[in-house]
This record gives sequence, structure tokens and C-alpha cells, in this order.
Amino acid sequence: MTTSTAIARLNAADPDFARHLDHLLSWESVSDDAVNQRVLDIIKAVRERGDAALVEFTQRFDGVDASTIDELILGRERLELALTRITAEQRQALETAANRVRIYHERQKQDSWSYTEADGTVLGQKVTPLDRAGLYVPGGKASYPSSVLMNAIPAKVAGVAEVVMVVPTPRGEVNELVLAAACIAGVDRVFTIGGAQAVAALAYGTESVPQVDKIVGPGNIYVATAKRHVFGQVGIDMIAGPSEILVVCDGQTDPDWIAMDLFSQAEHDEDAQAILVSPDAAFLDKVAASIDKLLPTMERAEIIKTSINGRGALIQVRDMQQAMEVANRIAPEHLELSVADPQAWLPQIRHAGAIFMGRHTSEALGDYCAGPNHVLPTSGTARFSSPLGVYDFQKRSSIIFCSEQGASQLGQTASVLARGESLTAHARSAEYRILADKKGN
Repeated sequence: MTTSTAIARLNAADPDFARHLDHLLSWESVSDDAVNQRVLDIIKAVRERGDAALVEFTQRFDGVDASTIDELILGRERLELALTRITAEQRQALETAANRVRIYHERQKQDSWSYTEADGTVLGQKVTPLDRAGLYVPGGKASYPSSVLMNAIPAKVAGVAEVVMVVPTPRGEVNELVLAAACIAGVDRVFTIGGAQAVAALAYGTESVPQVDKIVGPGNIYVATAKRHVFGQVGIDMIAGPSEILVVCDGQTDPDWIAMDLFSQAEHDEDAQAILVSPDAAFLDKVAASIDKLLPTMERAEIIKTSINGRGALIQVRDMQQAMEVANRIAPEHLELSVADPQAWLPQIRHAGAIFMGRHTSEALGDYCAGPNHVLPTSGTARFSSPLGVYDFQKRSSIIFCSEQGASQLGQTASVLARGESLTAHARSAEYRILADKKGN
């Protein structure tokens, strides 16, 4: 295999730059008709046949020799056993990461509040955690214990009473790190099921799998398609696209560092996107050279090469101001500000899932142990979406208490508006509470 790349070079001064950038960024998470129909059939089967369908699909799709649902359930003691099966170094790393993630997310917790008006009317908001959350975790060799921490810990910090995890074990392959992470994060129940059938089970419940209020966590196209279909029956976190990184550099960071930062996302899969923006053309050349030099040393060189050649880019801009404009246009999942004074540019960043400040802050630190969540909006959705957080596992109820005087005063306003909408019952309901002297009697 040849390990040299042909990464795209774009220049913001080019009259066709906007069109080229749009083409580079385009990515559609569209299920074809066959995938869509297959997912609908699986959801229907799980709704109709429950546990029996889960066992059947797990046998068929995951190659697991199980005849009953009990064989697909892992108790808390099995999670605790996993802690003893990983190395001391791995356990320490998981516990350190979990502690940092927990401390960060505790600051996100929202409390109920209220205020009292002069006439005694009380208005407020009651914040309540979800009763039960479902966590989807990819299984097999492509397993991510870090995702278990990032999804389960915010739910527990929010006060969710029960976190149910589903994780496929293809051909019976169990990832001890994933189970250990589930133990440390406080996961309550684990089912070794995956795919659209696991999503359906969480959304609708079966004899053994409890129905949840929200499903979070990444998965393949079948999982993403299933999440689309069950949304409304349950909440979901997001439909995530391929991983992305945008590095903005002033040309003063070691080009090898930048090349490896680009690789850190490109190695996820062939559709991942890695882009560097800089006003320094010579620096872009140096990074291109570093890419070609370092690529042969990577275990996942073929995946990185496909990603870099297909969706990567080195973009030259006029100056750092224009670099900020391009960054906002891209609205990346991960944004590295590899510059001398990142704090000075931060106010100009409007759209990014996570912002990594300075030359020493690699995106990889955020993936594992910095503290903020690594579940982030992709494909430009950072324009209107936020990282997964405690707030995703809490819901808000409005509180309204009217004193006699308050009900009388508000009733007059409500009456006028309700009659303007020809909703007479609304108006009369409010008018009953208007005090006699206010009615002019």
C-alpha cells in the first residue's frame, strides 16, 4: 500500500471557495430504503414478540449462542468482576477519568427556583430527573469505555434513578474495560443486545428490558435509524455523524503535533473529517509533509489515509480573523485553537461542540479525561446543539400559584385574550376568579 496522501488544498481567496467548502462538508446520514425497512421490521418484531425477538436477533446478527433472555443479562456482580480483570493501570485511569467527568458535570446541575410577586402569586420552575435512561454502547473490538463514562455519569449526576445499558457481544466477545467502566459509572443493569433491536427494546420495553425515557449513545447506521424511528416514544440525544476536527493554527505549533491531531479523528473511520486552517501557507506545507512522514507509523494508516484523502483539507486564509469566520461556517464538533493567545479569539467563536485552547490542549484529552463531555454535535449541528450534559437528563415543569388577588388581576387579561381567540370557556373559567369589585358589580 502507498501511504502518501493527497489531502485537498483550499484557499479562502478563491472565488469558488464557498462552493468547494460546502462540497467538502457535505455528508448525509441517510438510510437507504433497505436499511429503513429492515429497521422497521425489527422494531415491529420487538414490540410484538418482546424477549423472544431479542434472543432471535442476537443469535442471528451477533452470532451469540443464547436460548433465553436470561443469558443476555449481566448483573452488578458481573460488572464488579470486570474491575478485577482489568489491569491496575487501566482501573486507575478509568477512576481518574470518571472522577473528573463527575466533578465537571456536577457544575451543570440545575435546581428548581421560584419567585413571589407582590400580590402573593408564585411563579417558578421545578427541575426533575428522568426516571430511567438507556445507554447504547457499541460492542466487540470497537468498544469505547470512555463513552460509557460520558453517557452514564451525567445521568447519575442528574439524579436518574436507573441507567440501563445495552451492549452487543458479537460472537460472545465481552469487553472487560466497557463493563468495568459501567461499574465505575454506576450503571444499574446491562443487557448484551445491540442494533435496532436494542433500541426498540429500550423504547418500548419487553418482558425483561425496562422501557426508558431517553436513549443516548453512539451506534451504526441501524442504531441511528432506529433512534430516528423511536424518537417521540422516547427522547434521544442526537443522530451523530462522523467524527470531526478543525484545527486553527497560527503556524507556530510543531507541525507533527498538528498532523497527529488530525489523525486522531481520521482514525475513527473513513468518513471522519480532519481540517486545518491557517494563514501561513508555508506551515500548511510543513503539516502536509508531517502527514506523509507520520502516516506509515500508524496502526490504522489505511483508514486515516481514506479519511484524509476523501474529506480532509488544508485551508489557507487571509488572516486569523478570516480563520474565525471559516471556523464558524464549519461549526465543527471539535475545534482546536492552536494559537499564541486562544483566549483573545474565544469571543469570536460562535459555533463549536468543544473548544480546545492553546498548543498543548490536544482533542484527545477531551475524549478521555479532561472532564467535559465528548458526546458532541456533528455535521454543523453545533449551530443549534450542545454537548451531552446533565441538562439532557433533567426536565422542567412550570409552577404557577395564584393568590386570590393575583387570579383576579390575571383573569381580566386572560379574559380579553381568550375572547379575542373565540375561546369562551377559557374566558369564563378565568372570569369566575375575578373578584366582584373588579367586575364592576
